[in-house]
Amino acid sequence: MAAQGFSSSQRSENQFIAEKLREVGDLLKQQGATQFRINAYHEAASFVATLPQPIRDIYTEHGEKGLEDLPTIGVSIAAAIAELLDDGSLSVIDRLRGSADPEELFQTVPMIGPTLAREIHETLHVETLEALEAAAVDGRLATVKGIGQRRSASIGYALNEMLARRRPSRPKHAMDTPAISEILAVDQIYRDTANSLPSIKPRRFNETGERRIPILHMERGHWQFTALYSNSAAAHKYGRTQDWVLIYFERDGHPEGQATVVTKHNGALEGRRIVRGHESACAKFYGL
Repeated sequence: MAAQGFSSSQRSENQFIAEKLREVGDLLKQQGATQFRINAYHEAASFVATLPQPIRDIYTEHGEKGLEDLPTIGVSIAAAIAELLDDGSLSVIDRLRGSADPEELFQTVPMIGPTLAREIHETLHVETLEALEAAAVDGRLATVKGIGQRRSASIGYALNEMLARRRPSRPKHAMDTPAISEILAVDQIYRDTANSLPSIKPRRFNETGERRIPILHMERGHWQFTALYSNSAAAHKYGRTQDWVLIYFERDGHPEGQATVVTKHNGALEGRRIVRGHESACAKFYGL
């Protein structure tokens, strides 16, 4: 019997969220992800589907921390549920389907229109609002043409307001990001095995409708990684669709992050694979 006050619309919302989580698990299974990660989404979907109260009520009262405290729901899945409750959509599904459009996503941020969204994406190669916020914090966003320090601060403030309810409940620290050596190792494995990996069919820049972007899911240590070639306008413009690699990472107790690995074409790191925005750390890694 449903809990008192649990309306049919609220029950439907729980079922909607459960279906989306189950879809993520199914896509991960099709693409060869680790069984642990597949099971995490399927178990969370089953839990939400049978939850005897509206999950939105938990989120409204306790925020993302309240979702994290539920059985089978960790930090990453709590963030996914929060995104579904806030936006009605889930960016990880778009990514796994090949239908993600970062430029469209960035236009949901005040002060960012189509032209600026394109400039941000082509310059920074970030794909998510969380990655865009990180770029505002570390100064990369201010380097984008047409932005500057003052506008970057304003965009950062707007992003903070938008993402506040999804903010991790624990303070960030250095271990939130894998070591440069780990990111570069995943990049190497991805490029070495790309021809044998499952592929996705991107919605953008794909007139023939073919499955042409290999996708890798793997686990290294405590980290779960997903890697795929960039499908950005800039990657196509500069002929880097087989060079620029987007790497997403997460681990238990930490939110998802993103790195972009490219071949450096000038300076002391010329010809080497580097993590954009972390050139100094890469130089240290290479002993330069």
